[in-house]
Parts: sequence; C-alpha cells; structure tokens
Amino acid sequence: MKPWITYSLVRIGMFAVVLAVLILVGVTSWLAAIIAAIISLCVSYLFFGKLRESVATDLHNRRSAQSSSTAEDAAEDGPAA
Repeated sequence: MKPWITYSLVRIGMFAVVLAVLILVGVTSWLAAIIAAIISLCVSYLFFGKLRESVATDLHNRRSAQSSSTAEDAAEDGPAA
C-alpha cells in the first residue's frame, strides 16, 4: 500500500476514534470535532514520524521522476523558440 494512503487512514481513524469518545462523553459536536482534530494532529506529529517521513520520501521520489521526465522531453524537443 502506498505510504500516503496508510498515513491518511491512520490519521482519519485516529480522528474518528477521538471524536466518537468525545461525543460519547457529552462534548458538543462542533467542539468535539475541533478537539479531535487538534489531538489527532499532535499525536500523529509526535508518534508517526516514520510514516510521515515515508510519505515525504515517496512524494520527493515522484516529483524527481516527474521533473526528470519533463527535462528529457524538453531536451528531445530542442531549445525553446
């Protein structure tokens, strides 16, 4: 599975769990959503560094491959007029 899919699913799942717990405790829904977003952001920042790094590496590799293929295409077309 692609790293960004895994990371996104983990973040969404964590948000959903925290949101459900807060709503069951009796926090209003809009406040529970804000608190759940903040908690999931903090937890993912602190504990999911390896997942975040693999997403960044994957994005960098895709960007490098895309820019190198664009450069090759430009070289084949010749200089711009």
